[in-house]
Amino acid sequence: MLSKNRTKLFYMFTFPWIAGFLLLTAGPMLYSLYLSFTDSTGFGSPQWIGLENYRKMFAEDPLFWKSMGNTLFYTLLSVPLSLVTGYLLAVLLNAKVRFIGIFRTIFYLPSIVPTVATSLLWTLIFQPNFGIANAILDFFGLPTSMWLLSEQMVKPTLIIMSLWGIGGGMVIYLASLQEVPVSLYEAAELDGASTWHKFWNITVPITSPVIFFQLIMGLIGSLQVFTQAYVVSSGTGGPNYQSMFYVFYLYQQGFRFFNQGYGSALAWVLFVIVLVLTVFIFKFVGKQVYYESGD
Repeated sequence: MLSKNRTKLFYMFTFPWIAGFLLLTAGPMLYSLYLSFTDSTGFGSPQWIGLENYRKMFAEDPLFWKSMGNTLFYTLLSVPLSLVTGYLLAVLLNAKVRFIGIFRTIFYLPSIVPTVATSLLWTLIFQPNFGIANAILDFFGLPTSMWLLSEQMVKPTLIIMSLWGIGGGMVIYLASLQEVPVSLYEAAELDGASTWHKFWNITVPITSPVIFFQLIMGLIGSLQVFTQAYVVSSGTGGPNYQSMFYVFYLYQQGFRFFNQGYGSALAWVLFVIVLVLTVFIFKFVGKQVYYESGD
């Protein structure tokens, strides 16, 4: 009788989440899968066209490959850079010095600023004529740049902008660093280990589960980059489509040009890419992660 009551309580408390998942997540996902095989525009009844959207995507659409290449470039550079920068910043802020809480707050605050506001701020910083970035370069006698208006510089500039939010990851790293047992460092010091050896052989392995988590989340987030590129390019993806990232292109097809069937197909291709990359990372990188035994 007690077991039945517990089962009823379980379903009673989980029902809101289950209902929300089915209605707001699983349901729309399955419907978008259906739409990816239709010519849906969001108006009228969609017509079944089979694999035509996928054939067009891979065989006829140059912007699909352009957006994929832009996103891959952004991911390959921004994810490692964010991981390393955030981790090293956390190591520095893990020191026991006066006013360390103030420094931690200063580095964390930018990560909670809305992305649109941040993008507008950086647009002013990288403005070619009166921006602070070029003013600093000019002050030191260095060549200036067109930054967001340059085909060669727009993606590197967006990658620099992405570092503005490393404070969120820094806090997670910081929490893991503070969980590293001090006794391990003391034992290493007795054996004559240097600071570098303690960092590489104790700090990094103990915190590797958090690094792995940040890698997965960073990868997924970078493949879905949208807001920054949309704001700085005023919704055009320029110059010359150099800031046209995959989700940006997906948004244009689905909600600007009302090609919702094609947009749904783009979404499912992205889902498969994220799934495959995540499984690959778990299989090959996950083996290097150290998990402390509970014994």
